[in-house]
Amino acid sequence: MERSSLLEDLKETWPKKFATDEDIFSHIHAGDKIFIGTGCGEPQYLVQAMVNFVSKNPKAFFGIELIHVWTVGAAPYMDEKFRDNFRVDSFFISEGTRNAINRGAADYTPISLSAVPGLFRREIIPIDVALIQTSPPDKHGYMSLGISVDIVKAATQKASLIVAQINSHMPRTQGDGFININDVDFIVPHDEPLLEYAEEVPGDIIKAIGKYVARIIEDESTLQVGYGIIPNAAVSYLGEKKHLGVHTELLSDGIIDLMQKGVIDNSKKSIDTGKTVASYCMGKCGTYEFLDENPTVSFRTIDYVNNPLNIAKNKLMTAINSAMEIDLTGQATAESLAGTFYFGIGGQADFMRGAALAPGGKSILALPSTAINDTISRIVPSLRDGTGVTLTRGDVHYVVTEYGIAYLHGKNIRERAMDLIAIAHPKFRPWLIDEARKLSLIYKDQAFVPGVNGIYPVALETFRTTRGGLHLLLRPVKIGDEPLMKDFFYALSNDSMYRRFMSARMDMPHERLQEFGIVDYSDRMMILAIVEGDRKETIAAIGQYEINDKMHTAEVALVVKDEYQNMGAGHDLLLYLTRLARRRGLLGFTAEVLVENKPMLNLFKNMGFDTEKSSEDGVFELIMMFRDIEG
Repeated sequence: MERSSLLEDLKETWPKKFATDEDIFSHIHAGDKIFIGTGCGEPQYLVQAMVNFVSKNPKAFFGIELIHVWTVGAAPYMDEKFRDNFRVDSFFISEGTRNAINRGAADYTPISLSAVPGLFRREIIPIDVALIQTSPPDKHGYMSLGISVDIVKAATQKASLIVAQINSHMPRTQGDGFININDVDFIVPHDEPLLEYAEEVPGDIIKAIGKYVARIIEDESTLQVGYGIIPNAAVSYLGEKKHLGVHTELLSDGIIDLMQKGVIDNSKKSIDTGKTVASYCMGKCGTYEFLDENPTVSFRTIDYVNNPLNIAKNKLMTAINSAMEIDLTGQATAESLAGTFYFGIGGQADFMRGAALAPGGKSILALPSTAINDTISRIVPSLRDGTGVTLTRGDVHYVVTEYGIAYLHGKNIRERAMDLIAIAHPKFRPWLIDEARKLSLIYKDQAFVPGVNGIYPVALETFRTTRGGLHLLLRPVKIGDEPLMKDFFYALSNDSMYRRFMSARMDMPHERLQEFGIVDYSDRMMILAIVEGDRKETIAAIGQYEINDKMHTAEVALVVKDEYQNMGAGHDLLLYLTRLARRRGLLGFTAEVLVENKPMLNLFKNMGFDTEKSSEDGVFELIMMFRDIEG
C-alpha cells in the first residue's frame, strides 16, 4: 500500500490517535518517567520532537526521568540547559551518557537486563510514558517493534501513555514484538533511516583473538555473541563450522552473514529449533532488510532470551563475551574500573552462567592483553578498589588473548594464575609473576624466563595425525603446564621412567618439574604432544632438545606415555623436533640411550640420521647428523 494511502486509512480508522507534537507532549507531566526505545530502534524523531517541545516551552515540565538501555544516536536531552527538565537513568552506559554518569549528572542502574521487565511489571520502576518506534500496521492493526523487543515490550505493557513513531524502514520481525494500534495512544508517522551500528575494522591483535576463540567452538554449538569488536571478530572465523545455532541478546551483522552462508541453520538447537533467537539488533541497513518478515529469526523479550534457565537448555551453549580487566584468580569486570563506570552488567553474567550450566556448554571471555598502546595490562594481580565484579571466579571457562587460550574451569588459584600469566603481554609477565608471588597465588620460588627468550612461541603450534590415527597438537611448553606434566610423569610406568631418566628415582616435585616447564627458547626447546579432550588436555609425549654450542648440535630426549606407545606419537614428535632444530641451523642431535631401550634406538634409526654410536656402562652415546634428513 502506498504511504499516502496508508496514512489516509489510518487517520480515517483511528482519527484520535493523530495529534500535533505540541498536543502529544502536553500530556507529559512533571516528574514523569519516560521510557525511550533501545539502541538502533530508538525513535529519533520522537526524541528530538520532545526536546524541541521543551525548548519552546521550558517550563512545561520538570524533573522528567528518561529511562533506557542504550543510546546509539544523539542525546540532545543531555545538554546542560535541560538539566532541570531531564535526568537520564540508564541500565547500560554508552558513549553518549558515560561522562554525565561519571560526573553525577545522570544515573546508572546496575542490573542484569533479564530482570528489567520484572521491575516494570511490578512497578518498582513505573513507566508513565513510552516513546517507541514500530513498523506500519498490517491489515489487522498489528505493528512490529522490529529490531528492539528486549525491554521495550514490557515498557509498553505498563506505560500509561504510549507514543509510537511509525517508520516504514522498521522491519516486521517475528516473535514477541507485536503491538496493536488499539493499544497505542498516539501514532506519529515519520520515515527516517534506522540508526546503524558498524564495528571498526579489526586489527591484527583482534584477529588473532578471534582465531583462538573460533578454535574452541564446536560444530552444532548454540552461540551467544556479546557486544564489541572482539566477539564479532570471532564470528568472522566460523565459516568452516557446521550446524551452528544462535540464542543471543544482541543480533549482529556477523551472525546474519553466517546465516546467509548456511553456517548457522539452528537445526541442532535444543529449544527454538530452526530459529535464530535474539532480543535486539544493532547492525547495518542490509541486516535490517534481511530480518523483514524473516520466519527464521525470532525476537523475544529479554526476560526470555537472557534467562539463564532458558540459556542452559541449549546443548553446547557457547557464550562469547569481552571484558576490560581480569585478575589472576579469574574475577573480571566489564562495567567499571577503579570507581569509573564505562558500560554495564547487561546480559553478560546471565549468558556466561547459563552457558556454564548447559550440557557441554562453554563460557569464553576474550580480551586484548593490554590497553592504551600497551601501557596497561588487562590481566592484573587483583582488581582495583572500586572496580565492579561482573563475572565471578566460577563463571569463566576460557580466557583468550592474542597470546593464547587459558582454561580456568576446575583449576585452583595457582593454576589459574600461571595460565593467565602465560597469555598476558610479555612485557607484563615478570611483574605479574612478582606480584603473584607476593600475594601467595603461586609458588614463592616460581621460576620465570624474562624478556624475549621467555615469550611463548605460538607460531610453533601445529596439528598432526599419526600413522596410528592419533590426533595431536604439538606445541611448546607453557609456564602453566606444570600440573599437566606432573600428571604425565606420574602416569608413566616404572620402566618408562627408568628408560627416560636412567634412574630409579620416581618422584617429580615442583622443583624438578620447573626444569621442564620453564624454558629459555633461545637455547632449548620443549615440545608437548597433546591429545585434546573435552576441555582437558592430556600429554601423550614430551620431547626436548638443548643446544650444545661447541658442536652446534643439540642433546635430544623424549618419552611417550605408555598408553600412547606404538601409535606414532614418538615418531611425529621427533620429526617435528628435527625440523625445528634444522630451522635453527643445527647440524644434528646427540643422545644417551640405554642399550636395553630398543624402541627408542629403533625410533632414532628409522629417522635416517647419519649416526655414530658408542657404548659405555650399558648406555649408547649417539651422534646423529642431519645431512641426509629432509627438513
